[in-house]
Amino acid sequence: MKKLVLMDHDGAIDDFLAMMLMLTMSEVEPIGIVVTPADCYPKAAVRITRKILDLMGKSQIPVAESMVRGINPFPPDFRRDCHIIDNFPILNQQDYLIAPLVETTATEFIITSLQKSPIPVTLMVTGPLTTVAEAIALQPEIIPKIADLVWMGGALEVSGNVEKVFALEHDGTAEWNVFWDAIAAKQIWDTSIPITLCPLDITNSVPVTAEFIKKLSKQRQYPLSDLAGMCYALAIPQSYYCWDILATAYLARPEFYRVVEQETDIITTGMSQGRTIIKPGGKKIRVMKEVDKESFYSYLLQQFTTEYDF
Repeated sequence: MKKLVLMDHDGAIDDFLAMMLMLTMSEVEPIGIVVTPADCYPKAAVRITRKILDLMGKSQIPVAESMVRGINPFPPDFRRDCHIIDNFPILNQQDYLIAPLVETTATEFIITSLQKSPIPVTLMVTGPLTTVAEAIALQPEIIPKIADLVWMGGALEVSGNVEKVFALEHDGTAEWNVFWDAIAAKQIWDTSIPITLCPLDITNSVPVTAEFIKKLSKQRQYPLSDLAGMCYALAIPQSYYCWDILATAYLARPEFYRVVEQETDIITTGMSQGRTIIKPGGKKIRVMKEVDKESFYSYLLQQFTTEYDF
């Protein structure tokens, strides 16, 4: 039986590529896509999500726009990429969108999707946890319908990526998806939901290199490789890593990863708000510690040659 997956992303470059990767997986059945308005401008991010679904022949998958707001917004310069991607020619070959935008809020969509599911669902979250936390707060009885929450977030034993230039009253120990709304992350930590974490500790080992982008460009006869290469090119020359796409690959290829159980917690206040810590007696979660990098990169290149009736 295929793994049922509900994805919640926040509209950055790597979120769209993670969604594309998930849609190529024969091992999973996506039941919906939620767009949380964090590292994006939401209207553009929703349009891109629907355009990618249409491009890949997955127009039956519903999209829900979240109305939540974070405590610490992403900088505007981080969020502007979605407006560039929204205008890529490859995503604008037709004048209309087919993939449905649900009429309810994303919070309600998560609740009803889990309630209706015949089996527990894997939540694949590549942005902040705010939308999921709001759904849990409204209907905590849906918790048993969550098989796993796979999350790209946190930094356990490495520095965070919240720079002081963007957060003057912070010590730099937090990762952005947690920092955006540390209270929501803590709310999830205080539940019984199983969590599999992909923190900066492991994503720091898989950079997006010029060499990898060149390999994608050599596959540009395949629309997904072409789109992925264009998206990643936006990230050059800044340091960029396979954050969300590394977390998402776990859905289909867990054998690539070494995963350990650790006791953890979330700091919600002060100069370290949003920091994810190892804490004896804290919530036991599964943490991705290492990945077979050669197999991972090869898997991405292979999956982005997936052909559809474009």
